Amino acid sequence: MKRLRLSFLVAMAFVICLPCFANAEMQTFNEPPFSHYKVSSGDSFWFIAQRYGLDYRELMRLNPDVEPLNMHVGEVIRLKPEASHHSTFEDQVVALVNQERARVGLRSLQHRQDLKHVAHKKAEDLINSNYFSHTSPNYGSPFDMLRSFGISYRTAGENIAKGQTTPEQVMQDWMNSPGHRENILKPEYDAIGVGFYHSAWVQMFIQTR
Repeated sequence: MKRLRLSFLVAMAFVICLPCFANAEMQTFNEPPFSHYKVSSGDSFWFIAQRYGLDYRELMRLNPDVEPLNMHVGEVIRLKPEASHHSTFEDQVVALVNQERARVGLRSLQHRQDLKHVAHKKAEDLINSNYFSHTSPNYGSPFDMLRSFGISYRTAGENIAKGQTTPEQVMQDWMNSPGHRENILKPEYDAIGVGFYHSAWVQMFIQTR
């Protein structure tokens, strides 16, 4: 039986929080200085709109799938109409992965729908079960998860991250980490699945049989 070479790696964005004083004046803007915003504890559409010079109704229109009364800390919302919707983030990450592989003469990875489904399920699980680990309390290891969803492979790998607001940011963090970069640029891999949910990012790589 062929020996499987299994590897997976972790990345996480850290945020330093400064104490908020009652007499401190909130900084406001006439227009948003950036396109996406990461929700913090206590945020509401009204508060965010006030800070960035927006109409809260327009902010809600730009983010129809965000529950106003149950905003998740860390989830990414759009502040500008031209900002990419998070539904496109997964495909954007794949495009960036293939750009990096092309730079070093490697073939592009196929974004397989079945792998994408598993990666998205893992991203949802990271948020809904409130953990940050390759070992899921619900699905087990990434390799257990792949097999349970009926995906066969010769080798496999996983990158995860939390807290980044754009595909460019998460890819930069992964590429700046030798281990994650190794997964992205592994010559043997030929397929990828990318999942994004709120603030969690997942890449699953396989070499098909």
